[in-house]
Amino acid sequence: MDTIFALASAQGKAGVAVIRLSGSHAHSAAASLTGSPLPFRGMRVRSLYATDGARLDDGLVLTFQAPASFTGEEVAELQIHGSTASVNAVMRCLSDMDGLRLAEPGEFTRRALENGKMDLTQVEGLADLIDAETEAQRKQAQTILAGDLGVLAERWRRDLIRAASLLEAVIDFADEDVPTDVTPEVKSLVTDVMADLQREADGVQIAERIRTGFEVAIVGLPNAGKSTLLNALAGREAAITSEYAGTTRDVIEVRMDLAGLPVTLLDTAGLRETEDHVESLGIELARKRADSADLRVFLTDDPKDLGVQIMNGDIQVLPKSDLRDPSEGGISGKTGQGIDQLISQISDVLSNRTTSSGIATRERHRVALIKSRESLSSAMAVLESGPDLYDIAAEELRTAIRALETLVGRIGVEDLLDEIFSSFCLGK
Repeated sequence: MDTIFALASAQGKAGVAVIRLSGSHAHSAAASLTGSPLPFRGMRVRSLYATDGARLDDGLVLTFQAPASFTGEEVAELQIHGSTASVNAVMRCLSDMDGLRLAEPGEFTRRALENGKMDLTQVEGLADLIDAETEAQRKQAQTILAGDLGVLAERWRRDLIRAASLLEAVIDFADEDVPTDVTPEVKSLVTDVMADLQREADGVQIAERIRTGFEVAIVGLPNAGKSTLLNALAGREAAITSEYAGTTRDVIEVRMDLAGLPVTLLDTAGLRETEDHVESLGIELARKRADSADLRVFLTDDPKDLGVQIMNGDIQVLPKSDLRDPSEGGISGKTGQGIDQLISQISDVLSNRTTSSGIATRERHRVALIKSRESLSSAMAVLESGPDLYDIAAEELRTAIRALETLVGRIGVEDLLDEIFSSFCLGK
């Protein structure tokens, strides 16, 4: 297998740049650059030289011996000065060496997966950690990267293997007297796993929202102050404001961090009856986005005026409090009145919803969990028919086990790998 290399730190000028190598020639390539032997595992301060003896840079060289490395292979890291010229010079020297090539996106992590250093859920957790923008996303990604979902899946798999082995023991000794009825233990094991699978599957939707972001739609009549409120929340002029009704035609999106949660605020067109074709398209889009949003903030005195039903968890506030009697309360994007209270309300509602999230975070996870649970449900139904059908029940258990193995990437996920690793940078 080729030895690969890539810049593992960000492109551009920096104090330090990290160039990573992995493969059987990683140590020898690093030693060739330094002109001196390197330990199998350790760190040394060395000068780096081109093949003609020209000095390239000074840096810290770290070496890791297989299998105790990120990829499970020989790994070397060159920490050099982060100038574009220095990085390019070292990368040119590496590309000229026999047996070395530039890594493909995510290839280091893919090798870690193939060498058993990570399971597929951990790979996804690493991708999420790299993309994390908020504290909630960081914590969720760290949980997945730590292997918690893989540990759960392995425990479920072990319990189901135990259940299947009990049934198969009865099948193998069908002509003999088996002193123990295995059905109660099998049912207990399967029931516990089914409950865990359902709980995790139910929490995927919220967990996925933490990963991708919640949508909060601001809804109201034309000129209710929606765009002004959005600008106040965003801290910038994200939307055009005007005294003329119907200014907002499209949905304006602003991504924010609220209490550590990723939130996209949506400024929608004012809801009203209109004969303006373009405005009517904007209103129809506004209704669709409001319907699909995780939370809606209604700027209105009476929701009935909007023709939209307020759902449990939605927030209603009185618009343009700067034009009202102070005793009425309300909110104003113009003066800032009520802004802090609204942010607190939105944060509280969304934070309360996250309490139901599980460890599984993706639709792929949910599908695997549901498939496994459906097979277990079938096995439980067959068990009621007695030992004569234990072979069918055992096969259903094996099907459930295979679904869990797809969850962690042991089988049947080759078609997913290219898509997953395409989102990684070259040095990861």
